[in-house]
Amino acid sequence: MTIGEPRHAMPAFVADAITDAVDGFSRYPVNEGAPELLAAISAWLCRRYGVSVEEDRLVALNGTREGLYNAAMALCPESKGGKPPVVLMPNPFYQVYAVAALSVGAEPVYLPATAETGHLPDLDAIPAETLARTAIFYLCSPSNPQGAVADAGYWARLLELSERHGFRIFADECYSEIYRGDAPPGILAAAERRGSDPESVLAFHSLSKRSNLPGLRSGFAAGGRESIARLRQLRAYAGAPLPLPLQQVAALVWADEAHVEENRALYAEKYRVADEILAGIDGYQPPRAGFFQWLPVEDGEAAALKLWTETGVRVLPGAYLGRDAGGGNPGASYIRVAMVAQLDEMRRGLTQIRACLYD
Repeated sequence: MTIGEPRHAMPAFVADAITDAVDGFSRYPVNEGAPELLAAISAWLCRRYGVSVEEDRLVALNGTREGLYNAAMALCPESKGGKPPVVLMPNPFYQVYAVAALSVGAEPVYLPATAETGHLPDLDAIPAETLARTAIFYLCSPSNPQGAVADAGYWARLLELSERHGFRIFADECYSEIYRGDAPPGILAAAERRGSDPESVLAFHSLSKRSNLPGLRSGFAAGGRESIARLRQLRAYAGAPLPLPLQQVAALVWADEAHVEENRALYAEKYRVADEILAGIDGYQPPRAGFFQWLPVEDGEAAALKLWTETGVRVLPGAYLGRDAGGGNPGASYIRVAMVAQLDEMRRGLTQIRACLYD
């Protein structure tokens, strides 16, 4: 239960589709994405978010981790206001955000995302002098690890700050299709509603969680034409395009929603079971989306070690996803539990966690 690797079945048609497209391995893949793949992504964005994103505003990625890193390489300025640029990110966070910031000589600034702030950064608490130096703001919604969702108002406030202070928003939306209740809103629709400059936002999506295909390594970035052109240029020299047969398969997967709805139904049952098993734990907050439980404990490392030695259940200490940014590490008193195994196995794991740590 440590790693967020989906274990549900991949779409049934994928294996045959790869076989049908196998001749494509004899050709170099298209750097920016095959036309049929970009068309399928554009159509999905229209269905999902009601936005029209032309294909020259898209780039296919070999997994979104590549894009989240390379976007900083391609788009972060060397300085801002005569000073080193700042890259903002929630704390806890996906480690590639910090590595990308450090790789371009920027200063990573970790914004507390705690229970008190709704597990998203408090936008109104960011100092003006920090915002003045900010070049990029990474935000994951639904968030990893807490499962919090940025609503339309939150996106609007972040866009307002972006316009006022001149920074780009990198929206990591890889968990957007696993949720309970209403579908999480996205940055592209929020920017279109507000009339924001398309160059100020980049959205990143993946088939890994949506379609249980982490090994396919199919993702994409969507943004303004200039931003995407610079990402495409960087990938022409430093990227590894997805093999053409896999791009062709990915196009079919993005075009199909039936398997996504089935997958979401499986997670809905997991949410129900988890709520039942974990009910009554002091500080327990059911995730709104994603497939992680962010469980409060006294000490995350000690709890993870106790679980492993006494039950054989492995979880991730929350501190490993955060940094001590002056006020302590906000993940230190949590463990992250991935609900990716089959339902019965997940039930056994959560039951042992409850018995070992809380009862």
